[in-house]
Amino acid sequence: MGNYEKDTKSELTLPENHLAIELFGGQNQNLSRIADAADVVIQARGNTVFIRGDSIGVELARNILNQLYGLLKDGYPLYPNDVDYAANVLARDHTVKLKDIFMDTVYVTAKKQTVTPKSPMQKSYIDAVRNYDIVFGIGPAGTGKTYLAMAMAVSALTKRQVDRIILTRPAVEAGEALGFLPGDLAEKVNPYLRPLYDALHDMMSFEKASNLMQQGAIEVAPLAFMRGRTLNDSFIILDEAQNSTSEQMKMFLTRIGFNSKAVITGDITQSDLPKNRASGLIEAKEILSDIEGIRFIYFSKRDVVRHKLVQKIINAYEKHYSEPGT
Repeated sequence: MGNYEKDTKSELTLPENHLAIELFGGQNQNLSRIADAADVVIQARGNTVFIRGDSIGVELARNILNQLYGLLKDGYPLYPNDVDYAANVLARDHTVKLKDIFMDTVYVTAKKQTVTPKSPMQKSYIDAVRNYDIVFGIGPAGTGKTYLAMAMAVSALTKRQVDRIILTRPAVEAGEALGFLPGDLAEKVNPYLRPLYDALHDMMSFEKASNLMQQGAIEVAPLAFMRGRTLNDSFIILDEAQNSTSEQMKMFLTRIGFNSKAVITGDITQSDLPKNRASGLIEAKEILSDIEGIRFIYFSKRDVVRHKLVQKIINAYEKHYSEPGT
């Protein structure tokens, strides 16, 4: 541990009253979040906050407050979870400029919320999708791989940069063959595709999404349905790619046509393929990583942007399985 004062006091006055109120949150809930993250005590009196704790925690709290206040001044709509994301980012690297990340607006959802990156790695991912035709987003659940890709796809369609969005996933998981599932083909595959529908309906109203599907501007289909096609003028997302076979991955990548983008997402630690089948995502990582024009972005548990308990759950499972005898 470095040298630091264990009982440091600091105060910070924020000039604009209405922004200070918004930053503090209802019943000072945002201040409580910052205090917990920095392990300090924070009290507010008017527009002034008083911070007490060790010097490292005090500086972290000041940094979070100053940068979030700057975002509010620039018109950023601050949500409670943004406070947690900011604290997580700045605790790892105090030199990060939150404006460079949070102010990169990708899309406005049906709920009128902006979709923006919440970590440096998410920012790198968004930039990669903008600048490369094929991007692989690899990492654990909750890191925003599919959600951000969906936002980029809807944004591209809205701006008429592409003619259609194609969303696909492997339709066989955990060793289950479709033939053994009840119902017709649509009923068999829909449960596997439901997460894609969920993300899509968060971006636009159900009615608008349904209309675009009827027009063919949005297509949601199992990966096997991509065989034999050439996908031009499209934004294509392959989700849960760790469950694709080597043959399926090669088939998918060779479907990509002119003026198209493809984003492939997955978690290489969570493959549901039989043990004797190689994951197409793992193989693609090994074969394609040196090809110019293809970008690989690797997320870690530190990039999880779901409920703050999700990261603790991931840590707990990692600790459990790393212990001898488990």
